[in-house]
Formats: sequence, structure tokens, C-alpha cells
Amino acid sequence: MAGPRSDAQRNRTRILDVARDALGGGEGASMTRIAHLAGIGVGTLYRHFPTREALILELYGHDIQAVIDLAPALLEQHPPLVALRAWLDEVARYGRLKQGAAEVIHAATDNGLNDPSYAPFVDAIRVLLEAGAASGELKTSLDPEDVLLQLSVLWRIPPQGDVADRTERLLTLIVDGLLARSGDATP
Repeated sequence: MAGPRSDAQRNRTRILDVARDALGGGEGASMTRIAHLAGIGVGTLYRHFPTREALILELYGHDIQAVIDLAPALLEQHPPLVALRAWLDEVARYGRLKQGAAEVIHAATDNGLNDPSYAPFVDAIRVLLEAGAASGELKTSLDPEDVLLQLSVLWRIPPQGDVADRTERLLTLIVDGLLARSGDATP
């Protein structure tokens, strides 16, 4: 059986690109607005994504996979501690972009319990932590799920005020707690 027609695939890609930008600033973009920005009819949009939630979940799946895939790519380019910090910066940026869609994602994934991206995300953290431990820069035996819990504070930063500075301070605190120090007992 043949795959989707090329124009249908182009429409789907265009919808996702436009929706990513439109929804990135919050949850204000309607499906009609997204269709208009994509240069397609509303019916075409609904053929690809029958609900707003379906569109948000598709975006989430694509975007979270890109964040997951970034971990090993960064390790190929940078020392482990630099790679970890760059990845955490991207996680924070991604979290800010998805703040408006968080309720939809949490509801659809039973607050993350049924999120197919959860295990791969934790594995991405594990890869970074193990590389850092092997280099001697990070404590050994760190639990990637504990680090994920620490990261969850990033999604609780109020969107007003100096979000970038607060994010920077919190990430510095998180990374500082992961660093190996002589004489430290490893958990």
C-alpha cells in the first residue's frame, strides 16, 4: 500500500510547523487561525487532526523526540558536563514553549503515567549522567528519574518576570547538585 500523497504530507508538515509557532506563545491560537496561517482550509486541517488535542499531542511527540535525540548528539560534540548543561537548557526552553499545552498533554497521558516518551526521556537523562560519571565530572549512581523530578521545577516558573534569569539560576542549582566533589559520598 502506498504512503500518504506528497501534497498531503506537505500539508501535514506545514500544519505542524505553523501550529508549533502559533501554540508556542501559549494556547491562544484556534484551529481556524492555524489553518489560515498554514494556507489551507479548515477541513484539510481537521482531516489531519480531528481535534485540537490530537494536534497538540502530535506536536508534543515530534518535539519531545527531538529533545530526546539531542542528548547523544550533544555528547558526540561536547564534553559530558557541557553536553548535559546544553541539553538542560534545551529542556528548559522546550518546557517554556509547551507551558500552554501542558494541561492537554497531562490529561492525554494520565499525568505522564501513559506517556510513551517518558522512558526514552529518562533514558536520555541516563545517557548524559553516565557519561558525566564516567568522566569524573558527575556523581556516580545518580537516578535519572530523580533528576527529572528536579527538572519539573522549571515548568512551574511563572511566565511573567525574569524567566530567563530564574531558569538559569535553577539549572545552575540542579547541575551543582550533580557534580562530583572530592570527599563526597555518592548516593
